Amino acid sequence: MSLVSPVVAPVESQRCVIPVVKSPSDYQAFRISPHDTNRLAIVFEPSNSDVSLTFCVEIFDVGGKTPPNRHNMAVEMFFILKGEGVAFCDGKTMRIRAGDSLLVPPTGTHSIQNTGNSRLYALCFMVPNEDFAELIHSGTPVAMDEEDLAVLRRSPLTAMR
Repeated sequence: MSLVSPVVAPVESQRCVIPVVKSPSDYQAFRISPHDTNRLAIVFEPSNSDVSLTFCVEIFDVGGKTPPNRHNMAVEMFFILKGEGVAFCDGKTMRIRAGDSLLVPPTGTHSIQNTGNSRLYALCFMVPNEDFAELIHSGTPVAMDEEDLAVLRRSPLTAMR
């Protein structure tokens, strides 16, 4: 019988991290201002991830647009899940559609507008949080409808059909 010694990691890397798993029905959605034409559904934020980031799904109504905004330290990243639109950043205009990614550096004044004939869905990541989650929570809670949940639950095979 052979004895094998277990491999022991150094003490500083023996931190147990419990993963957080959420489904679209767990997301909380908000309109930051009452007349906004976009909604933000928070997935992860500092209060539920113990990390200074905000990850949400941004849902733009037809013609919807974010107001121009900027972040002093945070990088904001978008991945377009469905729809098409235009992204503006520091005087530049870029067409965006499903599958495109956009990275906005700190201090970049930016906005996104839905120019399509259906809703625009974007994954949105902000690192560090820079009070983004708190801003979203200060808005009005809103429900996600069946269309929103269908887009977020779509499997890769279903999306190809």
